[in-house]
Amino acid sequence: MHFADPRTDFAFKKIFGNDQAKEVLISFLNAVLGLDDAHAVADVTILNPYEAPKTKYMRASYVDVKCVDVRGIRYIVEMQVAYVAGFEKRVIYNASKAYGNQLLVGEAYPKLNQVISINVLDFVLFDDFVHYLSCHQIQETMTGNSYLDEIRYYFIELPKFGKTEEALETVIDKWIYFIKHTRHLDQVPAKLNEPAFRKAFALANRANMTPEELAHYEDSVLVMLDERGRIDGAEQNKAREIARSMRRDGVDLILISKWTGMAVEEIEKIKLE
Repeated sequence: MHFADPRTDFAFKKIFGNDQAKEVLISFLNAVLGLDDAHAVADVTILNPYEAPKTKYMRASYVDVKCVDVRGIRYIVEMQVAYVAGFEKRVIYNASKAYGNQLLVGEAYPKLNQVISINVLDFVLFDDFVHYLSCHQIQETMTGNSYLDEIRYYFIELPKFGKTEEALETVIDKWIYFIKHTRHLDQVPAKLNEPAFRKAFALANRANMTPEELAHYEDSVLVMLDERGRIDGAEQNKAREIARSMRRDGVDLILISKWTGMAVEEIEKIKLE
């Protein structure tokens, strides 16, 4: 079997935003939030369900998955493959917009329900935080109590997850393993041989995709690679400018290499004019 990469916009939406396979999204939400059976999300309405795009490279249509549960709580689930400037502000803006947009003109504030933003990142966002899953919410500074819990943010940093299949224990571990490693697998791992995961693997199985879906999936892979290349290129250019400036100031080449991550040989080739 050959599986699609869940990190791509197309595959992520097909797997987690599929109205015909809501059990996948429900299992993922309950795992991220750490909800037990008594408090688990039982059902959701997917607000932007998966649909094959009509044209190629429609990245903006496959940014996130949005849903609401039976209690009215709204969820935004997003996959982000590379850091972009202002990313944290965009997360806050999107969650705040989802919160405010619940009200129609003339409706009262009590009708507003909690919004939960879940962000799966293929990069490290919090350098000094060692865990791969973090939860952020407003707390009163003296007591630590959370009185204003209307918007909550979860971040999953894939590079920080290093567990092997044998070490998987919790459901959230299994979902992160699925997102990070499915593209390298040729069968369903024994530790993930459970209903929700079997469904997710079936959706990711390229043999189950139509020719149109395969074409759009391959396009989404190219878009992801292009996005990574664009950002990596911008970072390299920035490093070169820093190195050029430091060389003009007479800074030692080894120190420049330490600061920029560039090899000394590369630094020596930089033109100072």
